[in-house]
Amino acid sequence: MDLTNLALFRTVALEQSVTRAAQQLQRAQSNVTTRIQQLEEELGCALFLREGKRMQLTEQGHTFLAYAEQLLALADEARQALHPQTPSGILRLGSMESTAAARLPKPLAELHEQCPQLSLEVTTGPSLPLLEAVQARRLDCALIAMPHSWHNGAWQADSLPSALEMDVVFNEELLLVLPAGHPPVSSPADVLPDTLAGFAQGCSYRHIALSWLGSSGRAIRVQEVGSYHAILACVAAGRCIGVLPRALLDLLREPPALQVQPLLYLDTLLVRRRGFATPAFAALRSSLLRSA
Repeated sequence: MDLTNLALFRTVALEQSVTRAAQQLQRAQSNVTTRIQQLEEELGCALFLREGKRMQLTEQGHTFLAYAEQLLALADEARQALHPQTPSGILRLGSMESTAAARLPKPLAELHEQCPQLSLEVTTGPSLPLLEAVQARRLDCALIAMPHSWHNGAWQADSLPSALEMDVVFNEELLLVLPAGHPPVSSPADVLPDTLAGFAQGCSYRHIALSWLGSSGRAIRVQEVGSYHAILACVAAGRCIGVLPRALLDLLREPPALQVQPLLYLDTLLVRRRGFATPAFAALRSSLLRSA
């Protein structure tokens, strides 16, 4: 099975368009179409539903995409293993949005300067989808926080899946963010708003907030937003509460007039599949640990 065809298939699947895939890969559109057709003939099934210019994966296409991701990742690991002293190739890093904003600019700039042959692809998202992507080989590694639950007055962390291993790279002070003028909070029962502004399900910070707030027996609604700036705007409007790291709040030149309440200290973990140890990953790991 030709790796070039697999890479073309993956790009078309992600772009849902032969035209955009051809532009991204700097290939003729006819060449991409021909190679996709050759791959479908080789596999004996249709990988895409053609709807005008839009390319939607079939059920078989979704199944094959997972295997294509694994094959391409293994091929890249094999190439890197032949040159252990030279970090190169592509390293796919996932990161929580807050970590990417507050923690990554300096170490990644240093990594680029030290390893110019290394191409780093950064994807942001909630922790649990990032974990799933690492296990499925769609990502090589990710910076995540494990969900914690509030039980009997103490925090209990979920366990990392056994197929993964990790390093602690940062420690964040997680803050409960409240509207300006909110009375002091010593327990979940003291929180007045009943709506949490947060990211989609799978976000560990959202899980932590709901576990703590829900321990009072109250029903907490969630207003899903797409950024920390939106969380702060919702809180500033007076009807929501939020949870975010202090390091992110410190980035703001003029933060809104809000009340903040320390909630817990939480480790940010660099996770990868057990045994994954390419030169590119080693260089990234060293850069992150130096900046911690």
